[in-house]
Amino acid sequence: MARTKASLPDGSRIADHITLGVVAKTFPREKIAEILNQTGRTGIRQRDLPAHVVVYYVIALGLYMQINYREVLRCLLEGVQWLMGTGMDIKVAGNSGISQARTRLGWEPIQRLHDEVVKPIAEKCTRGAWFKHWRIVSLDGSSLDTPDEKKNAQEFSKQKSPRGETAFPQIRFVSLVENGTHVLFGSRMGPYDISENALAIDVIPRLVSGMICLADRGFYGFNLWTKAQATGADLLWRIRTNAILLREKQLEDGSFLATMYETPKDRLKKRGGVTIRVVEYDLKGVDGSEPLYRLATTVIDPKAASASDLAALYHERWEIETALDELKTHLRGNSIVLRSKTPDLVRQEFYGLMMAHFAVRGLMHEAALKEDVDPDCLSFLHSVRVIRRKMTRSASLPPSRLAGISRKRHQGNPE
Repeated sequence: MARTKASLPDGSRIADHITLGVVAKTFPREKIAEILNQTGRTGIRQRDLPAHVVVYYVIALGLYMQINYREVLRCLLEGVQWLMGTGMDIKVAGNSGISQARTRLGWEPIQRLHDEVVKPIAEKCTRGAWFKHWRIVSLDGSSLDTPDEKKNAQEFSKQKSPRGETAFPQIRFVSLVENGTHVLFGSRMGPYDISENALAIDVIPRLVSGMICLADRGFYGFNLWTKAQATGADLLWRIRTNAILLREKQLEDGSFLATMYETPKDRLKKRGGVTIRVVEYDLKGVDGSEPLYRLATTVIDPKAASASDLAALYHERWEIETALDELKTHLRGNSIVLRSKTPDLVRQEFYGLMMAHFAVRGLMHEAALKEDVDPDCLSFLHSVRVIRRKMTRSASLPPSRLAGISRKRHQGNPE
């Protein structure tokens, strides 16, 4: 019996039905269309690579860091072969066409999509995500290499050392991480010569009430602290041992209250200060530990969280180091630099990479909930490999179809 050839509805094109099945559940076509409309990209003439397909392509670049541009696009497009028959060749744009499509899209829609979708995902039952009633998050920064192109070097600069400059221009970025799920959110990037504290000014507004934010001593300072406290989140930041903090009230658990001032002159005149609770402790018998650790917190009442509990909680901050390692090592693999040769495309690629990491972490969180285990127990690298293997087979499903399947499964439909 002859096979009936599948076809698309009148007026539609194959490219309109192409998505990454794995990623489309996290970044639905409807949300992408909304962002493209907000950023004025919907008026761009429909081509072989329309704007919404390029959005998925940019995210796919983060999942296929070791594969060249055209092969990444081929992985994205092969899912439509079932529509046209296995013998039909699929048109894959060349590197020039891909770069033109990415340039038309720009980086602003990708950043906005990232900002609106990439958020904490832990549920109340997620293991390792909570300290008492607080959602645990951490603040930290890192850097990534970009191609050694003149425009990148002018925009992002190179790291300087006594032996000269590094081989590649670098970007610096700062992120918040949801400790229990390793979701990196609120990320902001800039040239390497900008400080992490300067980038953190734009990251901190992503904090909300009900979170407790952990941060290393490099972020401690009056302006950043008060800006973070104003979000309603609680803070637990390490502070330098030489910071001047007078004991104003000793508390029963060994911690004490002190006042933080913006300047020494304010301290002398006792004006504009902010009350903090200070926890001091050491780690006896731990190799490589420092003689004294000092923490500042907005949790003033020892009954809400004791000094020993806060000291133990602070060392959860290292979860962000694991999340950054996933991003820089496991997701990028052997690739030591980003691909993009112009500053705008570097920005676009960065936020695409962050969204690729978020998609993987979202699937891992779902699996952890089903098995009732801590998401930390699951292998990030294995999840990336699974997604890569399954991508071309699931890519033919448009987001609306994926959403329908998800709803039916939730309702108990075996489809």
